[in-house]
Amino acid sequence: MPPGDALPRELVAEGERVMQLCNACRYCEGFCAVFPALERRLDFGEADLTYLANLCHNCGECFYACPYAPPHEFDLRLSRTLAQIRGASYRKFARPRALAGMLARGGVAALAAALAGTLLFLGTVLARSGLAGLTAAYPDSRGAFHALLPHGAMVAIFGAAAIWIAVALALGVAAFWRDTGERPADLLVSRAAAQGFWDSLRLRYLEGGGQGCAYPEDVPAHSRRRLHHLTVAGFALCFASTALAAAYRNLLAWPAPYPRTSLPVLLGTVGGAGLLVGSAGLLWLRLRRNPALADPAQSGQDMGFLALLGLTSLTGLLLMALRQGPAMGILLVVHLGLVLGLFVTMPYGKFVHAAYRYAALVRYALEQRRPRPRFGSE
Repeated sequence: MPPGDALPRELVAEGERVMQLCNACRYCEGFCAVFPALERRLDFGEADLTYLANLCHNCGECFYACPYAPPHEFDLRLSRTLAQIRGASYRKFARPRALAGMLARGGVAALAAALAGTLLFLGTVLARSGLAGLTAAYPDSRGAFHALLPHGAMVAIFGAAAIWIAVALALGVAAFWRDTGERPADLLVSRAAAQGFWDSLRLRYLEGGGQGCAYPEDVPAHSRRRLHHLTVAGFALCFASTALAAAYRNLLAWPAPYPRTSLPVLLGTVGGAGLLVGSAGLLWLRLRRNPALADPAQSGQDMGFLALLGLTSLTGLLLMALRQGPAMGILLVVHLGLVLGLFVTMPYGKFVHAAYRYAALVRYALEQRRPRPRFGSE
């Protein structure tokens, strides 16, 4: 990144050129929130470009509808330009800044963190129980996986990781919000915040022009939106399973492991299955996507994150199914390592798009409540 965490100068110049062309044409204004937002502007500085890029859901409709897309001499590639600006904004707002370079290393950083986490748990288990303990079978009556790793150790490790995620993401989003010039309170406590949250939750702008995304090909479809919903719902159910298990243990004094028919296990199983199918489907679409729609530099980041999500859910499901057998120890070590790698790299990978997109949608909702600017003779 250039000095002062500014976006690359040539990227800003290309963003300004593209936005001026789109603002003059306005053929795509019904597709998503980007076009009504850009029509409120005549000039496009770095802060405006960053906001518009994070408002974009990369549905692809504008690329196929654009009369100035290649092979036209204007060579307008709005989806790719916004994706490049979006990726640069992730690095710009990453906190602490010393770790922003992880975003440029694609999926390598996430997979390296998962490997490091696996080695950490492997070393801990071997030091505590030895190789024989790692490959032994532990029935539920002996605590299953808690016989290998105490509950307190898991809480300490993942509690610290959760705090890390929350602080790093909050600092990054706060920096993004300051860049917009809006009031801090409006990001979390306002009608616009509620609207932004609702639009984020239902993925409103993955509808394209109403028929779905032109993704992975030029035929609109709702598959990407549905797979996103499945992935998010799976993640939410897994979180609910963990929270409920914590309540069982700490409030009701019911120690794990819980029966397969218990609510925490059922929520985790359904959530894990949703995560697995959703992430695998999104990865499949990503591999088939028209390369003209995206920033090639972010391919590793996208695929690494989806692969890590899928492997985390797969090992979790296998761990639950085989938790009383001799494979449990290895599965536990691998699963916890993957989860830890996923957690600690969340603020420096594909996951950050959810936080910044929410903030951009809040800003869009705020703008929609203001009078439309009048330019020239309008």
